[in-house]
Amino acid sequence: MKSSLIYAVVLALSSTAIIAPSYASARTDDSRVPHIDGNTQFPPTRWGTFRHTFRLHVPQNSKAVTQLIIRVPDNVTVSNDVNNIDVVDENDHKINTNVSVNGKTILLAFPEPVAPNTKFDIDLNKIKRRNLGNGSIYSFSAKEVGIDAEIPIGVASFRLY
Repeated sequence: MKSSLIYAVVLALSSTAIIAPSYASARTDDSRVPHIDGNTQFPPTRWGTFRHTFRLHVPQNSKAVTQLIIRVPDNVTVSNDVNNIDVVDENDHKINTNVSVNGKTILLAFPEPVAPNTKFDIDLNKIKRRNLGNGSIYSFSAKEVGIDAEIPIGVASFRLY
């Protein structure tokens, strides 16, 4: 009885070890449109002041990004101080960005377009939530080199638990 229990545990653990890595490479890099790879909140709290971080990816097959437009949800207050918005690449080097905040819209203009095959983070510091609601949903649009139109690139949501 004892040995069959040990065999069952070993089989379960080895199955998990074999299966788990397969989901890590769900996204391929053949996209033509920049997209959001992830988002986090620090500290993970319901109240107070916190930071929302978004990870964006400009795929290898897309054009360089010249502007990024972030629409802030109604239940979130963003600081009007542009020094509270940081844009850094995956090596934590600051990306040269002209930031403007106009109500619930944040415009990030890149004097040197963000090249394809680049991942970068946007940190919105000193965020305050005005009410609980169902969470916060940001929407993102981008402008690329040679295209004047805004291209919707996705949404990022923060759920309340």
